[in-house]
Amino acid sequence: MIQSPVWHPFTQHGLGEPIPLVESASGAILYTRDGRRVIDGISSWWVTTHGHCHPKIMAAIAEQAQKLDQVIFAGWTHEPAERLARELLKLVPVGLDYVFYTDSGSTSVEVALKMALGFWANRGEARHRVIVMDRSYHGDTIGAMSVGARGVFNTPYSPLLFDVDRIPFPAEGHEQQCIDALQRHCRNGDAAAFIVEPLILGAGGMLVYPPRVLCELRRVCSEHGVLFIADEVMTGWGRTGTLFACEQAEVLPDIMCLSKGITGGAVPLAVTLATGAIYDAHWSEDASRQFFHSSSYTANPLACAAALANVGIWRDEPTIERIEGIIRQEAARLERLARLPGVSGVRQLGTIIAVDVLASSGVHYLSQIGLDLRRIFSAANVLIRPLGNTIYLMPPYSIQAPDLDLLFEAIEEAIRDVTGKSATG
Repeated sequence: MIQSPVWHPFTQHGLGEPIPLVESASGAILYTRDGRRVIDGISSWWVTTHGHCHPKIMAAIAEQAQKLDQVIFAGWTHEPAERLARELLKLVPVGLDYVFYTDSGSTSVEVALKMALGFWANRGEARHRVIVMDRSYHGDTIGAMSVGARGVFNTPYSPLLFDVDRIPFPAEGHEQQCIDALQRHCRNGDAAAFIVEPLILGAGGMLVYPPRVLCELRRVCSEHGVLFIADEVMTGWGRTGTLFACEQAEVLPDIMCLSKGITGGAVPLAVTLATGAIYDAHWSEDASRQFFHSSSYTANPLACAAALANVGIWRDEPTIERIEGIIRQEAARLERLARLPGVSGVRQLGTIIAVDVLASSGVHYLSQIGLDLRRIFSAANVLIRPLGNTIYLMPPYSIQAPDLDLLFEAIEEAIRDVTGKSATG
């Protein structure tokens, strides 16, 4: 067999793990070239909300492809982008008034950071520090890595990363320490913005904290005039049980980042939404005060058409009811997982569930347990990609109850397998 020339993301090819070739997909199921039916338990890295190849989204892309595929967006516009911006503003918290298009979660964060720094620079105020939460993840571009956790993800690139102020994760019983730390950094007077994943840290280990803490963090920022950036790239589009996580704390961010599920997971697109104050700080008859950011595919018409179809699905189909059904089924199965030996930290937020396996042996992203679990899941024909010792599910909303049960059965068997090995090893 000829070795593939493809270099895959977050993959150590030296480990020799098999890489399945997926030929087609429908709903929550992937079909591979070697005849396997694989249940997608993580929405193909958190993007596929309504299921693979949703007919309405596919039809919207095909229809748009016959009209306009791509056009420069600097100084030009098109109907799908105009319509989508207006539709998004109907869904997000009131007060977000402007939509800036980009093409990935990482770049939406880069845009948010640049908007925040540009806001203060154009006002002539020396605010340049960014405050972040420990164990956060905001993407893999330079700015996004800078405001994320430092570690194995970005150690080789540390000379490129800018310095930030950090507050601890609000672990249960230690929430006030997190809030007090934000207060101290904000009091310094040089903080430009605070960026946070609302209610749950994704790649940091699916760590959950309550809405009241998010509300307090917003209050502190407002008290000191620090811009509040909500990174809803993962949490948006129903994952936490509401359309956006900020709703649960009744929080209005100054800037909000959206991507992943914005097109139902069909094609890349992202937006950074901002208040009128952020936009106005960049509005001028002086061209040097404009917002200097773009990408070649900004507001791609095909992607905007897919996103419009996604918005239509949220409007016309019983998506929330599907989500509620998944939440109930997951909650019942979590009770069984919690009783297994070696399991701790059982948690659920919306359709996201997570458990830690053999956490006493040390929890880290490159844990051998994580590699063992991935091999077990692959053999069981389920797509579940643990975060080290942390197993999590984030299924498409179209998943059928029997397939969701199969995911939990695969998790139970995998836990018994690795804990049994640990006990006898």
